Amino acid sequence: MSVISFQEIINSIESLSIEDQDYLFDLIRKRRIDKRREEIAKNGEETLKALSLGKAKKGTAEEIKAYLLEDEEE
Repeated sequence: MSVISFQEIINSIESLSIEDQDYLFDLIRKRRIDKRREEIAKNGEETLKALSLGKAKKGTAEEIKAYLLEDEEE
């Protein structure tokens, strides 16, 4: 597998038509959104698992803040 430099990628993109560049940018943006959604879902699953195992606390932001501050004082 050959490695393409960042500059080569930029040059290739600049050689595309404006319409193709717009399509590429839109495609990249949508894929980034999808990837972020997957990360959020994974984090949610991990949080729910931690809660079910008793390894996480739940509560309001103020309750969690107070809990964390209590740990620092000990």
